[in-house]
Amino acid sequence: MSQKIYYLTTEIIPFAQVSPLADFSTNIPLKLQEKGHDIRTIIPKYGFISERKYILREVIRLREIPFEFGGEDKIASVKSAFIPKTRVQIYFLEDDHWFQPLTNLLYKAKNGRVLADNGERYGYFSKAVLSTLPHLFWSPDILFCNGWQSAFVPGMFKAQFEGRNEFYENIKTVMVIHELNEYSKVERSEFVRAGVPIHSSLKGKILNSYDVAAFEADAIIIMDKPSKKISGNLLKKSAFKANKKKVTIITYDDDESPDYNAVTDKLDKVLVKLSA
Repeated sequence: MSQKIYYLTTEIIPFAQVSPLADFSTNIPLKLQEKGHDIRTIIPKYGFISERKYILREVIRLREIPFEFGGEDKIASVKSAFIPKTRVQIYFLEDDHWFQPLTNLLYKAKNGRVLADNGERYGYFSKAVLSTLPHLFWSPDILFCNGWQSAFVPGMFKAQFEGRNEFYENIKTVMVIHELNEYSKVERSEFVRAGVPIHSSLKGKILNSYDVAAFEADAIIIMDKPSKKISGNLLKKSAFKANKKKVTIITYDDDESPDYNAVTDKLDKVLVKLSA
């Protein structure tokens, strides 16, 4: 069954690559497209990405998209290109404050410290991405949310966008978890500022973004590696126990060179079941 998929990520080769998410997000959209899905990807427009080299094109209707974030009026613009050597469309979300100044380390400073404003940055990214849909003149069937960077999306969509107009109807959210690390820990205040609902069972000033997303996402996919099966730790968490029926575990056949055809087949089954 062909579906329209909006694929949210922060890394795609050759534009940005600091984690295994980049390889996944370069291969999976192409494989899903080969299965007949209408897939569009979006990442931040980092300052080190060459617009000339990768032929980023300005689209008039995607200039100066207005939205609200944290009680303030914001404006973001989007440019369009293709993942090299494919026909997979990729959008680049521009913002001079949040993305332009970042180095190619993306989530860390040069001294190795995690950027303190990661939570706010990717909360902003989530809100801006969701705000693009009416300007694309396109409504996806599925929001494919990769990693902690997109974990704000399921709750944000449900609370602020679902059913707002024809561009936000009948959309399902899929949370894909690639790693379980320090980046997924976010201050409660960041979720509140972004207008993301927090389940009453989640306590404390620091929350795991996957726990928050688990209650709002329509499906959860956990990516296990032969050498590192993060599903064991995640399924012990109360948020995942409460939402166990939503969870699918997909295990790579190889740590370094996974069979993305096999992974896509398994992902496709989840997507088809979700839209049934």
